[in-house]
Amino acid sequence: SQYSAVDTNPLSVYIMQPIWNKIIKIVPLWIAPNLLTFSGFVMILVNYFLISFYDWDYTASGTSPGLVPTWVWLFSAFTTFCAYALDSIDGKHARRTQSSTPLGELFDHGLDSWATSIFVLSFFSVCSRDNGKTGVSVYTMYIYLSIVLFNFMCSHWEKYNTGVLFLPWGYDISQVVLIAAYLLTGALGVEVWQKPFLFGYYITDALVILLIGFSLFLSFPQTLYNIHRAHLKKTLKNNSLYEGLLPLVSPLLLFVLLTVWVVLSPGNILAKQPRLFLWMVGVAFSNVICKVIICQMSSTQPELFHWFLFPLALVVYAAISGLLGWTEEAVLAVFTVLVTAAHVHYGVCVGKQLSEHLNIYIFSLKKRVQE
Repeated sequence: SQYSAVDTNPLSVYIMQPIWNKIIKIVPLWIAPNLLTFSGFVMILVNYFLISFYDWDYTASGTSPGLVPTWVWLFSAFTTFCAYALDSIDGKHARRTQSSTPLGELFDHGLDSWATSIFVLSFFSVCSRDNGKTGVSVYTMYIYLSIVLFNFMCSHWEKYNTGVLFLPWGYDISQVVLIAAYLLTGALGVEVWQKPFLFGYYITDALVILLIGFSLFLSFPQTLYNIHRAHLKKTLKNNSLYEGLLPLVSPLLLFVLLTVWVVLSPGNILAKQPRLFLWMVGVAFSNVICKVIICQMSSTQPELFHWFLFPLALVVYAAISGLLGWTEEAVLAVFTVLVTAAHVHYGVCVGKQLSEHLNIYIFSLKKRVQE
């Protein structure tokens, strides 16, 4: 199916697009668009692991002065900007080199589905976890991450039903806010997040309120409105309500299972291992949503239950029933490694299959030699 996306965000249209149009001119024509997409993703990962190294349990910024060196925050601003730029020009570059393919679209959205959670997890290091005085609780982090992922899911659920990807306004705004937050932290130190800045509210409070406001009162209603409009125009891709709602089943069950684990964990797993747990949430979500993206691109029906829900249900049951006992953290660690490996393996396999099917290389503009 032909890829179509609509971007109505003034920040994107009037400020960012002209910048990308200038940057794109310096990209050599022999570079494959997927290489741009992948480089951006690698930068996000490098930045995430760098921050994790200095701040494994999200407490480093809760001390004054913070334990994370200033250069790390500046490096974060730099990598976030580069990843944002690369993610914004890969499609333009594909059109410029006449190499737009379904593989490129899947590669872009698939990596985005994973990067979305990594952006959020890196940002949590800025505001640090609750230490009684400042910071946000690990539960707030979990809800925050869930809302961001819910937003991402909505735009792809909408595309599954309408055939058009309405780029959420939140994307450009969140990227600019992230870069600004890193620069602010680099310039003024983590202390800036620990002092109330308006009416006794902290900047983090403002950001949480903004995020929830944006998603619940802007993104989600807009998704429903766009689907409703397609319904009136009779351009919906799916005839029945069941088919239309099908892609939401697995992500919602995933959220329910994870939330049950968070709330009923005897060892309070989220408080003990926030970084592992939230990483696992992001990977699991990405895998579930990639299936939806593939179904939406190939006009096929997603299965009702994603395979991943079964092992997760087993682990959650074992954890909350007390079967795991003191091994809960170790089991989470092993489970997280397995889920991440499964997701990477899945991505590599789908990439290989598509590159063979379309007769193209993933990271090169050279054509494959026909067998």
